[in-house]
Amino acid sequence: MPATSALLLCSATVVDTRDGSLHPATDVLVEHGVITAVGPGLTAPDGARAVDVTGRYLVPGYNDMHAHPLGRGGDLPATLELMLVHGITGYRQMSGDLDLLKARASGELTFPEASPALLAMPGPLLTMLNTATPEETVQTVREQVAAGADFVKSAAMTKERFFDAQAEALRLGVPIVGHLPGGIDVLRASRLGMKSIEHFGSGLGVLACCSTEEHAIQEAAGRGQRLKLPKIKLPFLGGVVDKAMGAVMRRVVLNPVNLNKPEDVALVDRAVRTYDEKRTRELAEHFAADGTWHVPTLIRQKTSKLCDDPAFADDPDLRYMAPGTLKTWRGAVATFRKKFGPEQRATFAASHRYEYELARVFDAAGVNMLVGTDSSGAVWVVPGAALHDEIDLLAEAGIPPLRLLRMLTLSAAEFLGTTDSMGTVEAGRNADLVLLGANPVADAANLHRVVGVVRAGTYHSEQDLTAAKDRLAAARSVD
Repeated sequence: MPATSALLLCSATVVDTRDGSLHPATDVLVEHGVITAVGPGLTAPDGARAVDVTGRYLVPGYNDMHAHPLGRGGDLPATLELMLVHGITGYRQMSGDLDLLKARASGELTFPEASPALLAMPGPLLTMLNTATPEETVQTVREQVAAGADFVKSAAMTKERFFDAQAEALRLGVPIVGHLPGGIDVLRASRLGMKSIEHFGSGLGVLACCSTEEHAIQEAAGRGQRLKLPKIKLPFLGGVVDKAMGAVMRRVVLNPVNLNKPEDVALVDRAVRTYDEKRTRELAEHFAADGTWHVPTLIRQKTSKLCDDPAFADDPDLRYMAPGTLKTWRGAVATFRKKFGPEQRATFAASHRYEYELARVFDAAGVNMLVGTDSSGAVWVVPGAALHDEIDLLAEAGIPPLRLLRMLTLSAAEFLGTTDSMGTVEAGRNADLVLLGANPVADAANLHRVVGVVRAGTYHSEQDLTAAKDRLAAARSVD
């Protein structure tokens, strides 16, 4: 069905993402990709497609708020369609480049019809390579903002340059998000306006702040995060350094845990052994007061820190991945096993268990959180399917069903400042919707029961979704 024609969803049970209230026997009219009317007994205009969805629960489309489908190679149309058929109608791209930003600005960045919406995108990641000095840091941020970056992302910076980047980004009216540099004053970054912290900070991250030995751990972490660059830049050196940094970032994407040195693991162990729930609650209260969002990406943390868990290799969703990708992932597992002994692997597992505790405590304190996966490229993280893994892990952490539904929908809109166009099923909102086979407020497991997707007004039935999944899997088997 073309997005320009009309669609009438008849007799849905509409779920209000604000309070979880249910509105049965409700019709939803979609025209030109936008919801134009919501209520009982609506009449379809001439030529409209009417679909009886009695017994189905209608919610806004899901949003993967930490994803990397663009610029990672592979079959982009298949990756985007795989996300869509799992109910993802929008995503926040967490890595970018100036060419992508320029293509978007000129209207040359286009996507297949069976694709979620690109909600936001940064420029190149901020690393120690493009933020070597205060002056270079400011220039890098300015260049990205001028190219149209929606935010700047800290990836591998020093704590000093982070605050330089934060100050310039905020001066220009653009948020800074991402990883926490080793040894950084986390409360200062939060207080000054860090918009979102990803993966609980990545590495030690906020776990260090929950330790009774925080100061000593942060001091040691800060000393370990330095990149030694030559003071004299030779003409041929730039390409060499760029190539080396690119190789490092590919390894980070695959599994950042594999880059840990023995002293890094020892710091993680120290943070785990000295964890204090009272400090965690106090930290959460600061984040809530500052309005600092968190994107836990528990599935990414789990696949990285428990990389050799046999269950990952037996996941039926691997049918969607190309043989070459699976070979790379198995190589990451081999590296993990070879590099880390049983005690070190136990340390990673223990730190991951505390991430569930962080999610629970943060939620109880009113910290705003979003659902993200860190797909594509991350070991064992299957685009689309991983969002449902993340739902399960957040539910395991104690996040209630309505809160999860909000995190997937309305909270994403609130974070982006787009509640006038997404996050609720109301007139004037984009027609990006998910039909569920059971009440998502009653049980988080029902968030998996996707039986229909509407993207920009185009309706994909349960049969369409099943057929697309089978087709995508079959194509991978012959790659």
